[in-house]
Amino acid sequence: MTALNRVPSLLTRAGTASALCIAVAGAGLMVPGAASEASAATASVKALHVAASKKGAPYKWGATGPHRFDCSGLTLYSFKRAGKKLPRTAAQQYNRTRHVSRSHRTRGDLVFFRSGRSIYHVGIYAGKGRIWHSPKTGSVVRLERIWTNSVLYGRVR
Repeated sequence: MTALNRVPSLLTRAGTASALCIAVAGAGLMVPGAASEASAATASVKALHVAASKKGAPYKWGATGPHRFDCSGLTLYSFKRAGKKLPRTAAQQYNRTRHVSRSHRTRGDLVFFRSGRSIYHVGIYAGKGRIWHSPKTGSVVRLERIWTNSVLYGRVR
């Protein structure tokens, strides 16, 4: 007897109350949108790992990898490797994300640095107030503390 053939007899032996518990517990797995949220979270964490794997790669304005990056080039490359598409610039990336508050940020969210109404830099949130980013000419991809409160957070969908 295969495992599938045994399911009905197991449910019969378990009784109606147990069968109802199984049905209710299983229903929680069918929540609309839950699968897409889970896959987005998985992609964001994968993108975070991709960015971390580029530690030490030199900054180059306009570069999108795989060996040199500017800030938005690193996020574009990392999310592309994780199966998500982002536009090219930090400002365009901000406009494409679902905006989240500082208190709801999670690892893998994008961190956008702003001056007034302009977005000028982006990195990937690594947790504990730190980001992976490619900062500027003469530097390399690195993990660094967020140095200002003038940031916004976005979650890639």
